[in-house]
Amino acid sequence: ALSLILHYSVYETNKMNYINFKQTKMKKFILLAISVLTLNMATAQTQVGEVTLPNSLDFNNETLVLNGAGIRTKLFLKLYSGGLYLPSKTKDANAIINADQNQAIQLVITSSFVSSEAMTEAVEDGFEASTKGNTDPLAAEIKTFTEFFSEDIVEGDVYDITYQTGVGVVCYKNNKELGTITGMDFKKALIGIWLGKIPADSDLKSGMLGK
Repeated sequence: ALSLILHYSVYETNKMNYINFKQTKMKKFILLAISVLTLNMATAQTQVGEVTLPNSLDFNNETLVLNGAGIRTKLFLKLYSGGLYLPSKTKDANAIINADQNQAIQLVITSSFVSSEAMTEAVEDGFEASTKGNTDPLAAEIKTFTEFFSEDIVEGDVYDITYQTGVGVVCYKNNKELGTITGMDFKKALIGIWLGKIPADSDLKSGMLGK
């Protein structure tokens, strides 16, 4: 009987040790999974000023990668954070402007000074600069584009300004589609606002080009 009791005691001890071993392995696995998930979430985003931009966007059945990003400033005010998304990374501004390929610029508003009127005026000035004052051929398209900013703009608003091959320029505000504008000439002038020879912000241009 004593032998049976001792045998049962050893069995129970081994059973508890095995259970503790399995629990320890499970805890380690859970901690590892949490660490990997946290790392993946961190590497899937890029901090740009006060804003976190995704490292990729999906448009027109293609995943675009973050080419670079920066902050639009004026008179020491941080107006918005912007990121440029392309099929593959490049520092060639002219190639980006002229390319008939899926592209996107994401703007995240970070200042209450960015009103509908201020954004419209900034866009109109941007087209003047990118076209060297020759906006007449694109007057209708520019008017349509500026109307995308007619509603109130608040901090945290996200604009996705995309060019989609075979479709045209498609704009979104907070994931809501605003409209489409066709034509490569318009696309070139639009991207030229940020990447042209007279960009809206030279530091932002450098950031978007990953320089």
